[in-house]
Amino acid sequence: MNTWKLNFSMAATLAAIFGLTTLGFTVVLTLFGYGISIWAIGVMVVILNAVQWLISPYLVGAIYRVKAVSESENPRLHRMVTELSHKSGIKKPQVMLSQMPFPNAFAYGSPLTGSRVAVTQGLLSSLNDGEVEAVVGHELGHLKHRDVQVMMVVSFLPALFYYIGYSLMWSGMLGGGRDRNSDNGGAAIVGIAFMVFSWVLTLFTLYLSRLREYYADRHSAAVVENGAEKLSTGLLTIVEESKRSHKPKQGESKTNSSYKALFIADPDTAESDAEQFRSASNRYADKKQLLRETLSKQPTKGESLLEIFSTHPNLIKRLRALQELQEKSGYA
Repeated sequence: MNTWKLNFSMAATLAAIFGLTTLGFTVVLTLFGYGISIWAIGVMVVILNAVQWLISPYLVGAIYRVKAVSESENPRLHRMVTELSHKSGIKKPQVMLSQMPFPNAFAYGSPLTGSRVAVTQGLLSSLNDGEVEAVVGHELGHLKHRDVQVMMVVSFLPALFYYIGYSLMWSGMLGGGRDRNSDNGGAAIVGIAFMVFSWVLTLFTLYLSRLREYYADRHSAAVVENGAEKLSTGLLTIVEESKRSHKPKQGESKTNSSYKALFIADPDTAESDAEQFRSASNRYADKKQLLRETLSKQPTKGESLLEIFSTHPNLIKRLRALQELQEKSGYA
């Protein structure tokens, strides 16, 4: 996906999300007299999401067992973050370490804590230095592009319309509205339609999330020497090691919550992602050969369909986008 196409897709997706949102509000406020209650719901959802954003670093720290790592504890990691932050033109974020065993990394933060970049213990033990550097470059791309803030803004819109629809549905079913003669049945139908509409908005939000991942990949390729190839082999390693190490115990849910969208790769889809390139018996094959074999494949229709409901791009599509960057950089 070239730069022009990526930027156009991102702008068009944002325009669609905010355009549909404006249209939805116009319909509700024009057809029904729920202005005060609708705006009350909107204010409530905005406040709840703002509070969640402000305290999310503390929640992420508790869920994924994250702690600050000093320069004396890991000078190599700090040196990577310092150099790549300078190349990225951003202030160096706090360097954090998660005790999670599966390899991954994520960028997060809020006005209360500042920006943070975290890598898991599994990442440091599974990837080589070049691959770790490329992963860090990807996460710094998220910070440079303010993806945490962008996704926070667009993510609350589906929730807003869901609660509006929920309120209208129950108000209509229980006889609410402006007066006893109001069309309560119509309000209930519109409420259900808005709940469906929130699902459509969610699909747009997921698509935007996938575009932001491509954008961060491009940033890594730009600030890390031969970053496209290093990130490609790093992603293959992350997927395979996550498949082996990230297996929920009996009765345990998958990776906790919506925060998995922060990860460079979704550990909950590692098993299906790994099926796209090889079986576990080939685990120790040469990474570059493995990459070439993976790039020769095509995503199946089922995999392309599942991608629509994912926060991250299909693995093969993502690797092919990185290959295009590698060829343009002259490292191919």
